[in-house]
Amino acid sequence: MRFTVAHPLKPATTIWPPADTMRQWLIGLLGCCAISTFATPHEHAPPVVLAPGYEDLQFDPPTAGSYQLPAMGDAADGPILDTSGQPGRLYEYLGDKATVLSFIFTTCNDVNGCPLATYVMSGVQKAVLQDPELAGQVRLVSFSFDPEKDTPAVLGRYGDQFRAEGFDWKFLTTTSEETLRPTLDAYDQWVIRDYDEAGNYLGTMSHILRVYLIDRDRRIRNIYSTSYLHADTVVNDLRTLLLQ
Repeated sequence: MRFTVAHPLKPATTIWPPADTMRQWLIGLLGCCAISTFATPHEHAPPVVLAPGYEDLQFDPPTAGSYQLPAMGDAADGPILDTSGQPGRLYEYLGDKATVLSFIFTTCNDVNGCPLATYVMSGVQKAVLQDPELAGQVRLVSFSFDPEKDTPAVLGRYGDQFRAEGFDWKFLTTTSEETLRPTLDAYDQWVIRDYDEAGNYLGTMSHILRVYLIDRDRRIRNIYSTSYLHADTVVNDLRTLLLQ
């Protein structure tokens, strides 16, 4: 969510809302979807405990460059489709910049799952845009693991809600679940589709949240889970990575 302000004598300027506003918008949007999908009349959903990534960081991170991020293995390649429907390889988006890679699907109804990843990525984007030392050296990649519903057109519309104009944030999908599976396996990203008793796909998935920090040599340098994923932590790691 962003706003564009036009001036008759100046180029249009993009203004990002405060973090609290963005957080409330994401949670409210997700809440409406969840209530309409799962709630029955007079039924109240239990309160949701939000992941730390939605709040201010509760500790001071170590100084960037004062710690090491050992390589955790090589990042995997795989076939992709971009938002225009053009085929390619994931490696085309890894290697020339420090990259933050998240696996998501746009209809995820777990506020501490894919919406958290997109919220944190938005925070990373905002920090990079405000830091001249990071600008031009960082790429964000959101890779869908629901190619059936997340077509290139759907992902394009989804990405337009979050990507700042001109920022290097890519939204990728694949042609099929079969094509995607080897890539997910290589990243140890398990996903289980949810089916009813009759075997019909419910449109939801069970999955774990994993976000990857990848260096210019296509090596994984950190993996963030729900309890550890925070924009400030990721940005601090990006600064450290670019100093090494």
